[in-house]
Formats: sequence, C-alpha cells, structure tokens
Amino acid sequence: MLRRNRLQCYLWLAAGCISLALGIIGIVLPLLPTTPFLLLAAFCFARGSEKLHSWLVNHPRLGPPIRDWETYRAISKRGKVMAMIAIVAVFVISILAGVATYVIAIQAVVLSAVSIFILTRPHPPHEKR
Repeated sequence: MLRRNRLQCYLWLAAGCISLALGIIGIVLPLLPTTPFLLLAAFCFARGSEKLHSWLVNHPRLGPPIRDWETYRAISKRGKVMAMIAIVAVFVISILAGVATYVIAIQAVVLSAVSIFILTRPHPPHEKR
C-alpha cells in the first residue's frame, strides 16, 4: 500500500511538472494557454507535493490567477481578454489555413462553449470597482 501511494505521488508530481512546463512555455507562445496548465499543475502538485503546490500558489507571477480561481472561481479581466484573443486567433488561422469545413464547425461549437464559460466567470473581488 505504501509503495502504491509513493508511486501515485510521483505520477502526480510528474504530471504537475509537465503541466507547469507547458504553462511556462505558454507565456511566450501566444496560442498555448498558460492559466489552464498552471491550474492543472496546482491540482497535481496538491496531490503529489505540498511544497511545490505552496510554491506555485505563492509565486509572485504565476500564483495570482491560481489563487483567484481556487478562492473565488474567478478569472481576471486581463485573462479573459487574452483568452478571447487566442480563441479568435485560432479560429481565424484555421479558416485562413483552409481547414476542412467540418473541423471549422467543430471548432466553432467548442470555442463558443469555452468562450461562454470564460466570459461568465466572475472577476476577482480585487478587480471590481
């Protein structure tokens, strides 16, 4: 039983590290989302390493969107704007690239649903006026 728990911790830790790496790469690559990968990393670290979870949540640059989500289930105005820009960019690039019509239709449905989800999340209290 102890061996299985240790293995699970290592798997959660590995998943957290991969998610963190993808989130950091997303900072410089405009079409790769950052925040969802950071949220996934925080989720994984919470199950695999309390120390790494605490580090990530309290990080001065990476921590605020994670804390906003964990505490308020909120997305910042800047986060929403950046997400919408990325969503529109992906859709436009797909159209310009001549992607098949059925793929464009699937993208339209999925991206619309994601947009509705993002836009209906509240702003964190510290952003409200």
